[in-house]
Amino acid sequence: MPIASAHVYHMNFLQAIVIGLVQGLTELFPVSSLGHTVLVPEWIGGTWATLVQQESTAESPYLAFVVGLHLATAAVLIGFYFREWVRLVVAFVRTLVHRRISTDEERLAWLIVIATVPVGALGVAFEHEFRVLFAKPLAAAIFLVANGGILFLGEWFVRHPRPSHAVVPGPRSTDAGGDGDEESSTARPSSRVRRLRDERIVPMDEAAEHELARIDVPTAAIVGALQALALLAGISREGIAMTGGLLRGLNRENALRFAFMLSTPVILAAGALKVPDLLGPLGDGIRGQVVAGSLAAVATSLFAVFFLTHYFKTRTLFPFAIYSVLFGTASAIRFGIF
Repeated sequence: MPIASAHVYHMNFLQAIVIGLVQGLTELFPVSSLGHTVLVPEWIGGTWATLVQQESTAESPYLAFVVGLHLATAAVLIGFYFREWVRLVVAFVRTLVHRRISTDEERLAWLIVIATVPVGALGVAFEHEFRVLFAKPLAAAIFLVANGGILFLGEWFVRHPRPSHAVVPGPRSTDAGGDGDEESSTARPSSRVRRLRDERIVPMDEAAEHELARIDVPTAAIVGALQALALLAGISREGIAMTGGLLRGLNRENALRFAFMLSTPVILAAGALKVPDLLGPLGDGIRGQVVAGSLAAVATSLFAVFFLTHYFKTRTLFPFAIYSVLFGTASAIRFGIF
């Protein structure tokens, strides 16, 4: 039963900003934003825990607030990949006009559409029910431990590569770091130039686009469907998508790009679906907090996207996997498994 409006606790601005900071960071880090917006307030207790308890009701201002913050994160991802999104949208329209797919960007545009359809359909059908049912601290803790296992699995695939038929054969790209045609030593950039080039944060270069476009259709659909697991508080959308990419032979950097590109339409849609709720009765008393929380989420989302894009050039999922297992286990102990 919905909580009567007289008994609904509306968050204050401090809570809105803290939760916005947490959501923006953990939405893009592979550690589950929904899980953290359940567990962090429960750990703090008091009126913070009251917010989470209200989330399990059919009409929850806190749930609408949290999901509404997705718009801020989606805006950051769209801004970061703005050139790429413009090119992909144009490429998609071009395929409709000419009725053929002939370039990497056209193929990648369709792969994103194919990957978005299953998670979009599942999200529309079950999003509210899953969030209400599983947005509880013990469930979030257990799923966060499972998220750590998923990330460990992704790293296992990196260390135990197997031949995969999940990519479509295409021309080799010398930009991608393959063996290609041999360069003379005088034609190669100096080690300093190569290091500076490698350390630049590039949203999507030609080699990365070529690699992502070679993913086959079944793989895109499967990874897209697996993102639906993020409806369970504690399971990370980016973690699932990255693991799927690693399973299919992508390196960590391109797996992150793949995860961000796939999740952007889903995050945007999830946030947009909550706008009517926030403009209606559920938004009464928290619209200012929504603005404050969204600005906070933008700040930490910006940090996360730049940090992770640089981080996964050379580093692994292990720290996020260990964190998920440890924090999930501690939370499970704290909230009643024993």
